[in-house]
Amino acid sequence: MIRIGYHISHEQFPPSQLLQLAKQAEEAGFQFCISSDHFHPWSEKQQESGFAWSWLGAVMAQTSLDYGIVNCPAYRYHPAIIAQAAATLDEMFPGRFWMCPGSGQALNESITGERWPAKQERNERLKESVDMIRALWRGETVTHHGLVKVENAKLYTRPKKKIRLVAAAITPQTAAWAAGWADGLITVSQPEEKLEQVVEAWRKNGGENKPLMLKVQVSYDQTDEAARTGAYEQWKTNVFASDLQAELRTPKQFDQAATFVKPEEMDGAVNISSDLEKHIQWLEKYAAMGFTDLDLHNVNTKQEQFIRVFGEKVLPHFWNK
Repeated sequence: MIRIGYHISHEQFPPSQLLQLAKQAEEAGFQFCISSDHFHPWSEKQQESGFAWSWLGAVMAQTSLDYGIVNCPAYRYHPAIIAQAAATLDEMFPGRFWMCPGSGQALNESITGERWPAKQERNERLKESVDMIRALWRGETVTHHGLVKVENAKLYTRPKKKIRLVAAAITPQTAAWAAGWADGLITVSQPEEKLEQVVEAWRKNGGENKPLMLKVQVSYDQTDEAARTGAYEQWKTNVFASDLQAELRTPKQFDQAATFVKPEEMDGAVNISSDLEKHIQWLEKYAAMGFTDLDLHNVNTKQEQFIRVFGEKVLPHFWNK
């Protein structure tokens, strides 16, 4: 059965508004939320970037949905602190929280002034962090001296349930690498042939019977023109390949990189339409590819309209699937 969630975009909206949007999403029938975890927004125009972990405590106390967070546990955070934060949430809200660990982006992680390494080293650091987090959740006393260092760390408040670690990956190479250790995969919507390559790499390298989650970037409005304009104004900084996205360091640099992006070039990254049947067809296509959880991110600013209309016209189509 397909589950459909609502994406919490801390880069685009203040935390207080996102709290109300999560409540509206629950009322509309969305089944979960996934939160970004940024220090900076993608663009100077977005003007927000709240602390996702504080927000999670508030929203989980006021709704009954389950929540995931896309997080890099190895640079601006120490993995032992992430293990503690996640354990605390699960102790209070058992079984309702999961994490999507990834290797990070300089936009958020370079703020500490540490050297920003190449992808291979970032992957190695991520795997060390994941192993450390799991050991702490099991109640072990952890000492480790590698790319990440920790001494005599032990969690005294531990999770009540197993916390899933759903690897965040955009490329087939990263998906293949993560399939051996992650409990599931989350990736982002992109042209179908590229998405199929990610799914195939995941399945062939150990992910065959594990959950597949997809962050579906959409822009819905009452006209196609309005939907495209809203996507272009808010999300044209996010159409670049993963290598470039990982290296740019400031929102201003993302804005500069997007200077020559044209509105028609948004289609590869965002499903843009005023036609709800077309949105349903896109989601059915992802379900047919094997995705079990679809996290819908309406990238324009008209969130209340999106939640209401999709709750009334799109979600019911999948409730009896």
